[in-house]
Amino acid sequence: MIVIADGGSTKTNWCLLNEAGRKIHFNTEGYNPYFSDTDYIVGSLKKSLPDHLEADKLRGVYYYGAGCSTDAKKKIVGDAMAQVFVNAEIHIGHDLLASCRALLGDEPGFAAILGTGTNSCLYDGTDISLNIDSLGYFLGDEGSGCFIGKRILSDYMKGYMPKGLRESFYDNFALTNEDIFDHIYNKPLPNRFCAGFSKFLYDFKDNYEDYTFSTVEYAFTAFFENLVIHYPNYKDYKLNCVGSVGYSFRDILSIVADRYEMGVGKIIRSPIDDLVDYHMQASKKLAK
Repeated sequence: MIVIADGGSTKTNWCLLNEAGRKIHFNTEGYNPYFSDTDYIVGSLKKSLPDHLEADKLRGVYYYGAGCSTDAKKKIVGDAMAQVFVNAEIHIGHDLLASCRALLGDEPGFAAILGTGTNSCLYDGTDISLNIDSLGYFLGDEGSGCFIGKRILSDYMKGYMPKGLRESFYDNFALTNEDIFDHIYNKPLPNRFCAGFSKFLYDFKDNYEDYTFSTVEYAFTAFFENLVIHYPNYKDYKLNCVGSVGYSFRDILSIVADRYEMGVGKIIRSPIDDLVDYHMQASKKLAK
């Protein structure tokens, strides 16, 4: 049995492939090694893995995670996986590579993540050939849920948000300005805190279409201006994207992409199903 995982900063989607080839899906929280250490990941996994999962019987773990971009960060996650899946061969990769494999398979192209955070790259059909660093939630992550969430929080705190939406925001979260500052500066996982408010905007988008469009369009325009247009010959590629933000606001994303003369390819919420298919096809090729 093997297990394949796509780990974002907020949530990890897992798929167990048993000996009969049956797929069993489950979720845990996300484990970004920039915010979570090995001990935290081990404790969380032991609490949240399903009871029916016989961790000691797994022979392979293929984990693709947000933040797993350097050997040091991969080691934080890999050490945790080794403590939980004690008999498995552990493979740790970047979530951006997972997105490439899910979106493009063995074909070259452009791939992006627009979820809690942002990432993008050119893919040569095997590996990432060029990546412009999005610089994380503090300095960049344009187009992400965190980027949108920060704009929403700023508008709420400054009183720029439409009155009815501002009232709904307080009814849902009951946050004062002091509460928000406390979450951002003093509590763990501020990126996840900010990103959560992009869902609030999506839930109320039909009642506040103009505000939703202007907020999200601003974020996606920043994504293109600061990242996409700096890839060589970017107009020659289609925009392929995974992530809840890109998927939920794909109509606005398509409008912005068209403005920059970039065609739209595959936009999916989660890469896990396509990623599992990629590994199944790879296994078949090796077996030949």
